[in-house]
Amino acid sequence: MEKVIVIGCPGAGKSTFARRLRDGTGLPLHYLDMLWHKADGTNVSCEEFDAALGKVLAGDHWIIDGNYLRTMELRLRACDTVFLLDYPVELCLAGARERVGKPREDMPWVERELDREFRRWILDFQQDQMPVMEELLGRYREKRLVRFHSREEAEEYLGRIEKIGMEA
Repeated sequence: MEKVIVIGCPGAGKSTFARRLRDGTGLPLHYLDMLWHKADGTNVSCEEFDAALGKVLAGDHWIIDGNYLRTMELRLRACDTVFLLDYPVELCLAGARERVGKPREDMPWVERELDREFRRWILDFQQDQMPVMEELLGRYREKRLVRFHSREEAEEYLGRIEKIGMEA
């Protein structure tokens, strides 16, 4: 496990999982939200984002946290391991609500509310985003896919990583 992507519904805890994976493995962690968003709430251009992502992908070891479907196939081609946090929507909504008002290393600003558009994105994730992700994952069956259906499953896995290192 040297090139890892962490994907799943917003609010699932991808960034938290990715940080603990980083801490347990020593792999450098890159947040797609930090590549895309500026501190003032605007975004970089697609060209700037793609260039920054290309630099990350050129590395020998990394964890990349985030979905960004437009570039997911590029990351799937380059990775050896995919962690998919496939959690119930209620859990993801609760996770998104819990992070409101808290500074995070994976986001260049503090979210002040769970706005309607983002809430709708989470509610529609299983029908709008997940089929595309599943289709992409199907194209790369040779990649190691670790799918968690609960935070307890992810916690158990991370506990093993923290005890024995990268080979879990």
